[in-house]
Amino acid sequence: MNKQKMSIEAEGKTVEEAIQKALDKLKLKRNQVKVEVLSEEEKGLFGMAGAKPAKVKVSILSKQEIS
Repeated sequence: MNKQKMSIEAEGKTVEEAIQKALDKLKLKRNQVKVEVLSEEEKGLFGMAGAKPAKVKVSILSKQEIS
């Protein structure tokens, strides 16, 4: 598996939750990845969370890109 080219998509109740799920799955830290928000979460009836989850795409950075 070539980690430098790998990316995954994850969903969560919030963007931060989706990012954390992806990081946990990849076993990486936030500074080792690039995050692209595909969609923000949408609130349900009366502002309740969960009508539509947030979705992110997390790509692993190469060693040269990691700050």
